Amino acid sequence: MDKVQNKFMSVVYQLYTVTDGENILEEQTGDDRPFEFITGFGVALDAFEQQVMKQEKGSAFDFILQPAEAFGEYDPEGVHKLKRDVFMINGHFDHENIFEGAVITLMDNEDHQFMAKVKKVEEDGVTIDTNHPLAGKTLNFKGTVIENRDATEEEVQHLIKHLTGGCSGCGHHHGEGECGGCGEDGCGGHHHDHGEGCGCGHCH
Repeated sequence: MDKVQNKFMSVVYQLYTVTDGENILEEQTGDDRPFEFITGFGVALDAFEQQVMKQEKGSAFDFILQPAEAFGEYDPEGVHKLKRDVFMINGHFDHENIFEGAVITLMDNEDHQFMAKVKKVEEDGVTIDTNHPLAGKTLNFKGTVIENRDATEEEVQHLIKHLTGGCSGCGHHHGEGECGGCGEDGCGGHHHDHGEGCGCGHCH
């Protein structure tokens, strides 16, 4: 059986959600900062990989991914109410970063990071949503393949090193939208971070 060759892909794209036949732009890359990845490592959605791998360098693509092929259906059980204590810093509630609509990074009992969106802040707790922002959405990717070639051994080894010891959580929280070790009080993680994670975007 022939060994499957990992591909080095570089693409620029626009990502739209499709609702009632209307396309809404969610994110896009530019020629100055294309999305680069190596296939077979879970960096990109499997269905996304399969679609762009078929395209030659310079080819345009335009395809639809249903929720099951993308980030799954929206799961109401992904919504949790955590105690305000989880978001205390030096004895004070972190009002600067914890507010309705904020996207934060939390850590479960096994020290796995995951993204969550703050839905509501109340006196008795904070309600968060651990579903991926695009869960339940039909996605339309439009773009161009900048590069499609066999990945070198050096590139593969560099990626493996990055995934195992580089960017914390990178390659693990994309599209999973799961709370991990949620316990009685929610996610049990008493550490929280803020910002956009690894900057890896929504689609990969």
